[in-house]
Amino acid sequence: MTTAAQYFRAVCGRMASAFGSQAEGEAAARIVFEDVAGYDRKYLFMNGEREITDFMQAKIDAVVKRVEGGEPVQYAVGTARFMGLDFAVTQAVLVPRPETAWLVDAITDRYGQQRDLSVLDAGTGSGCIAIALARALPFCRVTAVDISEAALEVARSNAEALGADVDFRRADILTARPEREGEYDIVVSNPPYICESERAEMESRVADHEPALALFVPDSDPLEFYRAIARFAAVALKPGGRVYFEINSRFPEEMRALLEAEGYSDIEIIRDYKGLYRYAVAFKS
Repeated sequence: MTTAAQYFRAVCGRMASAFGSQAEGEAAARIVFEDVAGYDRKYLFMNGEREITDFMQAKIDAVVKRVEGGEPVQYAVGTARFMGLDFAVTQAVLVPRPETAWLVDAITDRYGQQRDLSVLDAGTGSGCIAIALARALPFCRVTAVDISEAALEVARSNAEALGADVDFRRADILTARPEREGEYDIVVSNPPYICESERAEMESRVADHEPALALFVPDSDPLEFYRAIARFAAVALKPGGRVYFEINSRFPEEMRALLEAEGYSDIEIIRDYKGLYRYAVAFKS
């Protein structure tokens, strides 16, 4: 007989080998056990000596093999947790990162009491930002765009599953033009920002599996998405509106200069929890 605790320890060992880290291996094993079998930390503590069936071992093993093959654990289980919500993810969308939650927190902290708010999420991917905002700000009208129809399918499915009212549209944020002036209070975006030259430094688990369309920009113009979105927002925002960006920590001053050149004021370049410059916020006069 194999107990749940015994099999969990075995999976932790396999994951630690796959990630080269005991801590990362255990974290990945916990994701697999909870998402595949429903065995969370409390279950394993209270019921770890119960037998785990051959069927359940086979289900877990199939996922573990995918992770051992280099796939992100979130793709292998099909979900990723973001701000306490479970989002479906496929290789059509980026895996939501914890640092991106700052954008949602910053917007809800500033606008949480405001009614009749209108937000655009440019480059929505899985829909994590748009959906989290729609749930946190019930009087907010949220529109979200992406160039990838496959990503939009994932985002729409997530919105339906999580009970969020979001208007998803297909658009190329590099070439899109506002339908009308002064439509939005907020434009928020976590666009592609990793330079092609940085690809070699990245974990293959990310670079080889997550969508390049959502990750990389040319070295010759690493701020191309920010420039396009800032120009779009300069027209689409209401007076007094704001842009919120996640940015490449290599270019904080270049980002400030870009926003100044596009006519924004009260520009803030903000560090993340690791001390890296990760966010830009700016005001439209």
